[in-house]
Amino acid sequence: MAIAKRFKISHDEVFPHGAYLVSPVSPVGDFERSTQDNKVQQIDKDSGLPLWQVEVLDADPEASKAQRTVTIKLAAKVQPVPPTNDSGTPFTPVTFVGLSALPYVEQVTQTFSRVAWSFRAETMQSAKPATVGGQGKAA
Repeated sequence: MAIAKRFKISHDEVFPHGAYLVSPVSPVGDFERSTQDNKVQQIDKDSGLPLWQVEVLDADPEASKAQRTVTIKLAAKVQPVPPTNDSGTPFTPVTFVGLSALPYVEQVTQTFSRVAWSFRAETMQSAKPATVGGQGKAA
C-alpha cells in the first residue's frame, strides 16, 4: 500500500474554524533517554532536529471536550517563536504551515480504544483574517 504513515494535510482541513495558542512553546521530553536528574529533549527521527510542542485550542464548536485542545509538534534547531497576539484576546490566533498528521490507536481504558492524531508542523505564523461565507470579505 502506498499510503505513508504520516501524511500532509492543510491547516484549514484540521482547523476549519481556526486555531489558538494556549500554551508557550516547550521542549518535547524524551522519556526513554531522560532520568529524574537529567531531562533530555526528544529528537525528530527524520530531520535530526530537536522537537518542540505547543498546545492549541481547536475553535470547532462541535469538538468534544477531549478534542478541543491539540498538541502540535515542531522540529527546529532553536525554540520556535509564536506569532504576536494582536487579537485583543488572551489566545493567539495561529496558522500552521507544513502540517502533517499521523493516526494511531490510543487506549483510553482497558476496554476502550480510539483513533487519535499526532500533528507536526514545519512552522507557525499569524492567522489570516477570518472571512465571511468564503467570499474573501473581512469578518
